[in-house]
Amino acid sequence: MLELRPNCELCDRDLPPAATDARICSYECTYCAGCVETRLMNVCPTCGGGFAPRPIRPQTAFRPALNLGLAHHPASTKRRASKFSAEDIAAHVARIKDILPHER
Repeated sequence: MLELRPNCELCDRDLPPAATDARICSYECTYCAGCVETRLMNVCPTCGGGFAPRPIRPQTAFRPALNLGLAHHPASTKRRASKFSAEDIAAHVARIKDILPHER
């Protein structure tokens, strides 16, 4: 199950569980749509993959017997920050941004 990280790892913007502008890579690195589109150019600074919209975990357990939803599986509260410098990210993005994510 997804961790649902609480913030953009670049600009530190809050991304609550229902945020429609949260983006994740296949390793679950989490960024806001603004950073993905304008600074990262759809390149994950960690793995080099692309991003997809983060799914929304339902607040309600619509099938109570399964114990699903945020009440049973809350979002993470551990804030994260990219371990890479702005210069390193810019160089990484410039190097591979023109390669389509499915070809990286």
